[in-house]
Amino acid sequence: MPLTAGRYTGPLYRALNPAYARQPLSGRGAGLYGGRFNAKGTPALYTALDPTTALREANQVGHLQPTILVSYAADLGPIFDTRDVGALEQHGMTESILAYPGWRTKILVGQKVPTQDFAVSLISEGFAGLLIRSFAKSASTADFNVVLWRWNGAGCTLEVVDDEDRLSRM
Repeated sequence: MPLTAGRYTGPLYRALNPAYARQPLSGRGAGLYGGRFNAKGTPALYTALDPTTALREANQVGHLQPTILVSYAADLGPIFDTRDVGALEQHGMTESILAYPGWRTKILVGQKVPTQDFAVSLISEGFAGLLIRSFAKSASTADFNVVLWRWNGAGCTLEVVDDEDRLSRM
């Protein structure tokens, strides 16, 4: 796993809704609706360590929808490693809370989402993001995501790999 001393350096992937293809670094969709690890109003980038996991993550509900697969070159930190059980316990988190499948329903009915509170805590501690196992349907325990709340400035660089400028032509 390319996480060393709290930093992630390497490729990341994201399957975007085509509506956001021209803004692959905006975090706007997650900010508008909220997600497992970000409250509504907090932009976030949900990325994966491999393209297959990115596609699974983007299409968890219903049938496969049109998506744009984007690759990033990343040098990010600090990143919280959820594989560290002791660090999770210090934040009152467990694997079962992280994996709780009802988080979307809680958002819809206006209930508190513990993983969003966990993210707020990590953001206040200065973390740029977290490394988390994918809980998407068909994901294995070897499939990981990196959820980002900060991806530029202060020790973070995230660049879209688009050498041929394809996204600007969409």
